[in-house]
Amino acid sequence: MKPQGREQFSGLLRDAVTGGSLVKLTLARPTGSDPTLLNLFVRPVVLKSGPRFALVWRHSTRDVTKNLCAQEALSLLETLIGAGFLDAHLFTTTQSAQLETGNGRARLRVNSAERAASGPSGNDRVKRRAIRPDASWLRALGVTGSHGRPIAPMADKFRQIENFADILGHLISEAPLPNDRRIRVFDMGCGKGYLTFAACEMLGERADVVGVEARGDLVDLCNRTAANEGLAPRLSFRQGSIADTDIERADILMALHACDTATDDALAKAIAAGTALIVVAPCCQKEIRQQLVAPPVLSAALRHGIFEERQAEFVTDALRALLLEWSGYRTRVMEFISTEHTAKNLMITAVKAGKKGDPATAGRIRELAEFYGIGRQALARQLGFALK
Repeated sequence: MKPQGREQFSGLLRDAVTGGSLVKLTLARPTGSDPTLLNLFVRPVVLKSGPRFALVWRHSTRDVTKNLCAQEALSLLETLIGAGFLDAHLFTTTQSAQLETGNGRARLRVNSAERAASGPSGNDRVKRRAIRPDASWLRALGVTGSHGRPIAPMADKFRQIENFADILGHLISEAPLPNDRRIRVFDMGCGKGYLTFAACEMLGERADVVGVEARGDLVDLCNRTAANEGLAPRLSFRQGSIADTDIERADILMALHACDTATDDALAKAIAAGTALIVVAPCCQKEIRQQLVAPPVLSAALRHGIFEERQAEFVTDALRALLLEWSGYRTRVMEFISTEHTAKNLMITAVKAGKKGDPATAGRIRELAEFYGIGRQALARQLGFALK
């Protein structure tokens, strides 16, 4: 017999599917034998053949999609909820519900939706944008004009904002974010606040978003814009460095293009705060390049400066990704935009997933550091992890 929480959750899902109020369903913590499987996402779509439900099994290296009718989708999902996947998060136009199962128990939390979400999407409709091109804050920051299209010099910036928002939307659905209180978001080294404003728009009234920037003139500009757009106080900006900023609580932490070890400062603060979702785009990886000792097999290639620079970037970010995994995060490294728009296009995302201290991961970190002769690294030092 199903635990009562599972039965209630299945009833909510069935009502949402048959009543047309389903926005999306996320299943997490898979129990099967496939180590590459991460999540299952479900959303309504409209195809030429009619309304369907798209089920996307997300693996670490690929996605598998099936489009099913309502009854087929329900029959399959009811066998997976609480069995094939231990966690389930349901979003409808009127409420959200989260189910956590394990050890023979099922915990269900239901909350009223704070804002309605859009309905089905599909190949026969215009793609729904994560960020509205006509958002007034985009005009206020000089990204778009009165026509709602990006101003010519800002076309690349607008593309970055859109791509970031799309990625963040998927990550938010994966992360174990709280449902019983407001989400707290930090954007470290936020600059002019483009992505800070984007995160604020996406999360709406459920979140308080704080941008941290060292340059006082940009902080003043962003606070003034947030107030003029009616986004304060849930969107605010403060002056300071990443290293000196106290983070009492952070559910989401972002740090895009923080230079050199400032990225490590941001990661260390996020890990210490138990942040559910971390998103960083590293920049100017100088610390490792100064230490890099070419292994004999690579010495001839790394005498070329450009190869040495790229190798230092690879080693730095590989160590960061592994240290995040050792700290209990499920980590993914990707290009978040084409190099045609920015050369600094690598993004590291981390979703809190388990306990820290896996000895196998620790061994891989030390092997990588030894191979390149690395004796110190900023994030490792702040986590108290010995590379040797």
